[in-house]
Amino acid sequence: MKLFRFGAIGEEKPGICIDEKMYDVSSYVQDYNETFFEKDGLSALTETLKDDKITLTEIPSGVRIASCVARPSKIVCIGLNFADHARETGAEIPKEPIIFFKSTTALSGPNDNVIIPKNSVKTDWEVELAFVISKKAQYVEEENAMDYVAGYCLHNDLSEREFQLERGGNWSKGKGCDTFAPLGPFLVTKDEIENVNNLKMWLNVNDKQFQISNTDQLIFKIPTLVSYLSHFMTLLPGDVISTGTPHGVGLGFKPPIYLKEGDVMELGIDGLGTQKQKAVNYSK
Repeated sequence: MKLFRFGAIGEEKPGICIDEKMYDVSSYVQDYNETFFEKDGLSALTETLKDDKITLTEIPSGVRIASCVARPSKIVCIGLNFADHARETGAEIPKEPIIFFKSTTALSGPNDNVIIPKNSVKTDWEVELAFVISKKAQYVEEENAMDYVAGYCLHNDLSEREFQLERGGNWSKGKGCDTFAPLGPFLVTKDEIENVNNLKMWLNVNDKQFQISNTDQLIFKIPTLVSYLSHFMTLLPGDVISTGTPHGVGLGFKPPIYLKEGDVMELGIDGLGTQKQKAVNYSK
């Protein structure tokens, strides 16, 4: 299944994509949130859709597409998980996953404007594969880890590099700004993706390609990440885990290239859809 959410900010409803058409399922599902995943909503929705008596309303074109999941309990990100990205930033290739968090208020729709924060001069882009947790995970063994994955989605892990790297403390303050976690358009269930370890990923800025890679280059793959994280924290249903970005971020160029007002980012991962965001300066 390809799940999505749609509607104005604060009024989002759940939907499903069938044969490239977008349908409203809010009569059968409250939202794609922690409760939905905790109660095995994916299986329940699958059974509902088998009923010939149900009717689905196609949503009109032009409706805003929202984040593919409702605000989760946490957004956990993995840093430097591509060797080429570690090298371009001058960092060592990690021996264990590097963990940081994005604030849940950073969550935004895949085509919403990205707000360059107040006083920012180093806002950067990062195309990433993310996945969503299907059930409570504690001390998971790696061989069982995929049982805890609901599906996959596209994520632009936007970053303010001065806040992240030059202001001391934790990376998260350069990662959690408003609109810095566009997610979607779809949450694609595992059965839809033949091999999640072989998906092309790319990102353009103003029609110029800056990032192109493949998920086969991930250092720590999804089973390792689920198991590893679950030994340090409880992962709850609906939590979002973002797996890291390849080379080609603005920070890696000499001189660095950062987003300015009016820049347009386009990005995608095979099978997971595409995003398009315009950068705008913060204003009250």
